[in-house]
Amino acid sequence: MDGPEGNAGQPGPAERSHRSSVSSVGARAADVLVYLADDTVVPLAVENLPSLSAHELHRAVREVLQLPDIALDAFALWLVSPLLEVQLKPKHQPYKVGRQWPELLLRFTDAPDDDVAMDEPSLQFRRNVFFPKRRELQIHDAEVLRLLYEEAKGNVLTARYPCDVEDCEVLGALVCRVQLGPYQPGQPAACTLREKLDSFLPAHLCKRGHGFFAAFRGRSAKSGTGEQGLLNAYRQVKEAVSSSDSGQEAALASHYRAYLLKCHELPFYGCAFFHGEIDKPAQGFLHRGGRKSVTVAISLEGVHVIDTSLPPPHVLLGLSFQELSWDHTSPEEEEPVLWLEFDGDSEGVPVNKLLRIYSKQVSGEHVVVSPRRPGFSSCSSPHRQPSQAAQTRLPGASARASGFPVGRGIKRVKPRRTTSFFSRQLSTSQGSYTVVQPTDSLEQG
Repeated sequence: MDGPEGNAGQPGPAERSHRSSVSSVGARAADVLVYLADDTVVPLAVENLPSLSAHELHRAVREVLQLPDIALDAFALWLVSPLLEVQLKPKHQPYKVGRQWPELLLRFTDAPDDDVAMDEPSLQFRRNVFFPKRRELQIHDAEVLRLLYEEAKGNVLTARYPCDVEDCEVLGALVCRVQLGPYQPGQPAACTLREKLDSFLPAHLCKRGHGFFAAFRGRSAKSGTGEQGLLNAYRQVKEAVSSSDSGQEAALASHYRAYLLKCHELPFYGCAFFHGEIDKPAQGFLHRGGRKSVTVAISLEGVHVIDTSLPPPHVLLGLSFQELSWDHTSPEEEEPVLWLEFDGDSEGVPVNKLLRIYSKQVSGEHVVVSPRRPGFSSCSSPHRQPSQAAQTRLPGASARASGFPVGRGIKRVKPRRTTSFFSRQLSTSQGSYTVVQPTDSLEQG
């Protein structure tokens, strides 16, 4: 089988329900359920489902929703479950890929056999990870903008997109405007927002303390920041002048666009996400290390490593493709590893640093990280020989986190790279090369 394109990783808002997309299958006809980002369903009655391509189903969805041609590029069909997410290529046959789902889970996840046996994907109409953000700026169709807005909103609310409080408040205020209408002075807005706070802000900003200790916490400057900040941001949402029906539709479209433009500032907007692990530093007398679970986000611009172990999630490392070199190793008897090489600093001396990301989802031909088409691609991607690694890498410049904290030790330095890890054997990569340890570069505290 030509394997599916897309990302394989921790699910976002699309996993809200465990559902099947094929409601009935006969000899020739079947009812297919395609889920949108807002959890609504597009039912399709199709013939010869086993031989139907993703492109044909995609066209059927566009016809039902009456979407313009730009939707062909902006959206893709995905097979999604709580264990795996896969973006399909137009030529793939969703029914056949779905039948081979257990095999994909065994190849790309570490899920227990019982979970694999129970897992079932749903067919979803979601943003294409290869759709450039700049092309979103050219979209004027209100329904396309709404679908993109709904997906981005879900990723913000579930903290798949880590945001600081101020960004969450601005984005939440736009959601308030879409759902509640324009802010009206004197209306009981604060009470309304409090009742539906989790519809506007991520869960970690909605928690409110109770009891004796909450009274002391309430005196802090941070207390109620999300709620009060949301109300203040809601007041500041700008409105269109027209009040006609067409004007109201245009106003909503403008708010969808404003939400997307704000999300464009987030370096992981539109990324493919997958689960991995990085090494923890050795600790204690016995020098025990271990690993930390992370989410890796890959977009057309670069790679981000996100710590999701505690709320709120935070970015450990962010690199554009101009700031890193990469390779992957997947010996048959060892774990697959994605290697990220970037410029760093060790006690004031510029060095090349390496970060190992362990994941089944970066094995062999199943990962593509390049300045042209990053993200997870199909199992049918051509095998790269080890000698080709140097041809796909870019010279590094500096390590950064796109405005997010990356911990101690990573500083903006621009040494002239005269050699690279990828031009040497692993066993001899000593000297100026240091493997990244969370205590000196990634871990905070």
